[in-house]
Amino acid sequence: MSDSPYQNRQNDSQAQVVWYQTNISQADRAKAKGQVPKCIWLTGLSGSGKSTLANALEGALAGQGKHTYLLDGDNVRHGLNKNLGMSDEDRTENIRRVSEVAKLMVDAGLVVVTAFISPFRADRDAARALFKEGEFVEVFVDAPLAECEKRDPKGLYKKARAGEIKEFTGIDSPYEAPANAEIVINTADNDIEACVKQLVEQVGV
Repeated sequence: MSDSPYQNRQNDSQAQVVWYQTNISQADRAKAKGQVPKCIWLTGLSGSGKSTLANALEGALAGQGKHTYLLDGDNVRHGLNKNLGMSDEDRTENIRRVSEVAKLMVDAGLVVVTAFISPFRADRDAARALFKEGEFVEVFVDAPLAECEKRDPKGLYKKARAGEIKEFTGIDSPYEAPANAEIVINTADNDIEACVKQLVEQVGV
């Protein structure tokens, strides 16, 4: 199959682009902030507690004087990724864009916390590949589907079960749980305080 016109334009554009090496390095930016830049990537089903946990984690880190930024799945779809739908292809592109943004923020010396379902293992692996060894911390926010449906904070599972939402992760679209996440957080059996305490102790920033 031949390349699409879009791919041809993309290839032509890339051929004209050369990386510009700046004078200030990531190490310089990190030293100025007194921290270890990292991307802390929270993944899990809708309703598992990713956004709540990410928000609390950022608050805890900021309280320690860390320079942070939180990228939330719903929030980026209001701007950067508002042109994307929920097909498998669009979900992959959603994660690709966010991964690139997170990489830039880590290069700026920040501790970046992300909260995305990011259902496909290959997409999370591609995100990890953008970072240096030790910069990417995958956190599996582990809660059983039944528990997530019970919580259903946005009423999305109810709509998915009624057929009002198609390609919903966990119902008619798969979620591929991490096989080797650096951190596993059980939000079904632990309260938010315990989960945040575990994260702060393990992320190493």
